Amino acid sequence: MPKRILQGTVTSTANTQTVTVAVERRFLHPMYKKPIRSTKKYRAHDEAETFNVGDKIRIVECAPISKTKRWTVLAD
Repeated sequence: MPKRILQGTVTSTANTQTVTVAVERRFLHPMYKKPIRSTKKYRAHDEAETFNVGDKIRIVECAPISKTKRWTVLAD
């Protein structure tokens, strides 16, 4: 099964080797057909600590690294 890849914006780099990424998805409301924006935050492993707040990055699924981290930063 392929791993999911998501694109988002870094919102926090407070923890070591971890970035918090806000991923936004847009969809139409099923009844009213109005565009809706939904945001979800993911914690991703950043080994080199190269990213800062505001950077656009891609993250990929991985095996659990800690209690909350199940994603790693995709090197581009």
